[in-house]
Amino acid sequence: MKYFIGNWKMFGIPKSINILKKINSFYSKDKKRGNYRIIITPPYTLIGDYSKYFKKKKIQIGSQNCYHKDLFSSNTGAVSPFMLKKSGATYTLIGHSDNRGEGDTDKLLKNKVKFSLKNNLKIVFCIGESKKQKKNNQTQKVLKNQLSKVLEKKFNSNNVIVAYEPIWSIGTGEIPTTEELNKTIKFIKKILKRIFRKKIPPVLYGGSVDGNSVKLYRDIMEIDGFLIGGASKSSKKFIDIIRNYYR
Repeated sequence: MKYFIGNWKMFGIPKSINILKKINSFYSKDKKRGNYRIIITPPYTLIGDYSKYFKKKKIQIGSQNCYHKDLFSSNTGAVSPFMLKKSGATYTLIGHSDNRGEGDTDKLLKNKVKFSLKNNLKIVFCIGESKKQKKNNQTQKVLKNQLSKVLEKKFNSNNVIVAYEPIWSIGTGEIPTTEELNKTIKFIKKILKRIFRKKIPPVLYGGSVDGNSVKLYRDIMEIDGFLIGGASKSSKKFIDIIRNYYR
């Protein structure tokens, strides 16, 4: 099973659902639809309405983040995994570089993972190295730490997805070579095997994914899908990614 996950970031108003309706129309008719899943993570403000509309359709709705506490709290502006689940979300991103850059520590991330899984949210755990770390040949060390300090054997790997997003590639148009990416994804799966022992989670790639770059990754069997940023805000661009991957 492959995954195409769209991260809308700070984008979208109620009528933006028309973008998803076009994607869903394509998805429903695509003969290859049994080979992949589509998940879109709009802002908090849209999760409830979008989840309700797509409840009996093909697209699944997730969140871009969650708070590190369960149920309710007195934290202004916070949204817990419990609240997200009750709003209709089925997935949540955790550990995106945007949030790590704003102060998400390994301890906070572990609590986000724990409470998300407790509330039956599937998680997409994001990892990735900076340009400086890559230049200093620290990629594997960084990724190993990010994985091993948050994920645990007791977490149900059936409800976990890992997304490798090198920070230096997000929104820059700069992408890893196929050789680099193949090597890195294999390394990530090796670490996940040590953590979970038996069944390991799928591993996606994210970072300047579009209809052209996805063609380069078709032959990397280790990649289980893609986390897509800017291109997911356009139905045409998102559909082109899927079409070009399976062409």
